[in-house]
Amino acid sequence: MNENYPKPLEELIRQFSQLPGIGRKTAARLAIYITKMNRNNALDFSMAIENAKNEIQFCKNCFNISENDTCNICADLKRDNSTICVVEDFTDIFSIEKTGEYHGMYHVLGGLISPLEGKNPGDLTISVLLKRLTTRIKELIMAINPNSEGEVTMLYISKMLKDRDIKVTYLARGIPMGTNLEYLDEATLGKALEGRREI
Repeated sequence: MNENYPKPLEELIRQFSQLPGIGRKTAARLAIYITKMNRNNALDFSMAIENAKNEIQFCKNCFNISENDTCNICADLKRDNSTICVVEDFTDIFSIEKTGEYHGMYHVLGGLISPLEGKNPGDLTISVLLKRLTTRIKELIMAINPNSEGEVTMLYISKMLKDRDIKVTYLARGIPMGTNLEYLDEATLGKALEGRREI
């Protein structure tokens, strides 16, 4: 489809089109909006993107995103450090935190085990998780999307812990199969956390 846009605008549309959930029409609308912004606002927008890329890093403990070596959650001494909630992606942390039901620590796996996609246990942060499981850890909550890759990942981790005195639980199955945690409302996710079960 050629709308005969100038090359710089076409490139901006192409960049917006790469974002998830943004089709070409929406990308064109966003790109045109950017060209109509005053110069200072447009530069602020581009600077915000650059700063996010340059200044956001992964927490050395849990792999959440942070401005520092340690994220705000790991640095919070009021959190329950006897519980770790294991999630696939850092976006899941935001969803769980919104519920107000969980006050422990987190661990981001950085994906799920999926041999078909070439994702093996060694590609995830499972080895770092195992090192974090000292004697003070009493419960590991598997807050992983309930799909086939999620099930494989939960079983793999629970087998690695069979000789340790750690309770391994998963979210209550009120969450539909194939649903991503980031799209659930706070009430549903909160109830799932309350009704978690041991694996």
